Amino acid sequence: DHLLIGGGLAAANCARWLREGGGHGSIMLVGREPDPPYNRPPLSKGYLQAKEAREDVLFRPDEWWEEQRIQLRTRTSVMKLDAEARVATLSTKEEIEFEQALIATGSNVNRLRLDGCDLDGIHYLRAFGNSEAIRADAEARKRAVLIGGSYIGCEVAASLTAAHGVECEIVMLEDVTFEPFFGEKVGRFFQGVLEEHGVKVHGGEEVARFEGDGERVNKVVTKSGLEIECDFVVVGIGVTPDVMLARSAGLELGEQGGVRCTAELETSEPRIFAAGDICEYDSPVHGKPMRIEHWDVAFNQGKTAAFNMLGRGLEHNVVPYFFSDLADWVSMEYVGPGSGEPVVRGSMEAREFSVFYVDGGQVKAALSVGRSDDLDQARRFISEDTKVDPKALGSLETDLAAV
Repeated sequence: DHLLIGGGLAAANCARWLREGGGHGSIMLVGREPDPPYNRPPLSKGYLQAKEAREDVLFRPDEWWEEQRIQLRTRTSVMKLDAEARVATLSTKEEIEFEQALIATGSNVNRLRLDGCDLDGIHYLRAFGNSEAIRADAEARKRAVLIGGSYIGCEVAASLTAAHGVECEIVMLEDVTFEPFFGEKVGRFFQGVLEEHGVKVHGGEEVARFEGDGERVNKVVTKSGLEIECDFVVVGIGVTPDVMLARSAGLELGEQGGVRCTAELETSEPRIFAAGDICEYDSPVHGKPMRIEHWDVAFNQGKTAAFNMLGRGLEHNVVPYFFSDLADWVSMEYVGPGSGEPVVRGSMEAREFSVFYVDGGQVKAALSVGRSDDLDQARRFISEDTKVDPKALGSLETDLAAV
């Protein structure tokens, strides 16, 4: 009755809510990874730091799938999807007939195609095995270069430094960490935290090549001539949505590279839904098509898709939420995404502040360090298109609940 394609949180949470929402039909979840669905954030945080075990990271215990009468097929891909005939061909050569489907094929990591890119010791982070390989290098070696100044680069640098004592240097195209997401001022705050703990940051640098001694990497060279000796490298330069299956099935694609969906997350083919990194949906919150890459977004979209498979007809009106930890040094939460002039509330020096991004008198996004309650109000401002006074937002004397 319900074919869920993809082994991540979007499909897993869809399966959960198909059952908890009262569905009794048969469910098959097909994922190419060897493991059952799991939470990806710990791969750069607690799991990489060896603070969390594999069992802690799983979406549900292994026995849960059978208890819920969900047929879980790991190490299996859908090779072809005939949307009109409602038939999926698996990598096992089986043909599966279905009534409704969810496509949640996620993303593939972007890779550097440079001289030396095939040397041993160059890692990408997407799955359990990647995190385990990075951890093994961290336990045996002491110098790492992180390529990219966003979530993966910064989180892994913090985890390797704090948990394994690795000497880390970040090489990135942007001038300041997180700058494309949060702006220069906020990005510099997080960069300052990293540097305070010994992480060296090289902004405005583009990698030219990797060099090695024999088969293993031992140096990163940038186009400006900067040379950094290292024992291993972790590359985090973004992802590309995996829409190959959807494209071959003839589903309509959007301008942002995802699968075009309605506000109910239904694709151009009735009764076939999409969720997660590939989903480009008509957002009632933002008033325009949005495609957002983040585990929490995928998680919540899986729930919406499940309810709509059960005939609820719900729009996906959840304000997207993100979070990031730099080891136990600092944590941040974010709702959005959106851009605007930053309005700071609280003290960045005391590491207890929020930043509201205001455009045209409306809050489009907000970030918080140590002031989570402010995000509850930010969600309301965003979803209700509340007109705000920037000066009032920035004053701690203002009761945001009254705005």
